[in-house]
Amino acid sequence: MRYASLEEFAADRTDPGKGPFAVLVCEDRTEVQSTLDHLLGLGFRAVYLVASPDIGAEALVAREGVPVHVIVDRGRRPEAARDAVNALIAKVPGQWIHYCYNGEYLFYPFCEDRTVGEMTTWVMEERRNAVLTFVIDLYAGDLTRHPDAVSLDAALFDSSGYYAETRRREPDEVMERQLDFYGGLRWRFEEHVTPAKRRIDRIGLFRARPGLELRPDHTLNDEEMNTYACPWHHSLTGAICSFRVAKALRTNPGSRHDIDDFRWYKSERFNWSSLQLMELGLMEPGQWF
Repeated sequence: MRYASLEEFAADRTDPGKGPFAVLVCEDRTEVQSTLDHLLGLGFRAVYLVASPDIGAEALVAREGVPVHVIVDRGRRPEAARDAVNALIAKVPGQWIHYCYNGEYLFYPFCEDRTVGEMTTWVMEERRNAVLTFVIDLYAGDLTRHPDAVSLDAALFDSSGYYAETRRREPDEVMERQLDFYGGLRWRFEEHVTPAKRRIDRIGLFRARPGLELRPDHTLNDEEMNTYACPWHHSLTGAICSFRVAKALRTNPGSRHDIDDFRWYKSERFNWSSLQLMELGLMEPGQWF
């Protein structure tokens, strides 16, 4: 289905069916098809693709039987992801939603063998309604061959350099089981990244309910859903492996002439494996084995 605007999508009363659902926000044409393929391979029941007309979203190839709905909107608009996700939340109470941008790829423990539906079912059995995800920056090693820093076949990432700070509502009020996470290119090239965009944590997968809203800082208006674990044991977390920051640093006028190589001594080849991410501590299986 094609919606001419976000307002038309929000007004549509067609039953979307059962999830989990994915929202893919296309800021440009880079790796839109591979991102869609990855989402469908994880088992999402439908994908809502937010894109401007010049992206050519209608030409994307989807799997038979899995609907891909196009919502015409400017994907580079800062509020595009939030507005689309919040519109979908209102339509699908009780269903799980993931959102990402083109050139981003969701990973969770054992995702090579277990569908996203199996994972969210287990998370609900743990009495959790959200999965904390960490955005892990991917980048090409040879920027001469890949000037936009995007290469699926030769992707690198930082194997170290991640840290967390206590999250506070006020200077003297610590928020229980919430942390601000940092690392990757946003940390190493922080002089080119505004403070509001330096965090790498995102509530990237959650269960919709009436009144729930995604906020501009990638958190939800239900504070329990922003926690990294439940009170009684570690919870499952995921990773969103993303070329988005590398691409931005290489294309933005303020940074592209200052960066000729993203590699450092902690760079490691990304093998597109959930095991690799778990072994490095970049996501947590919790009690799921």
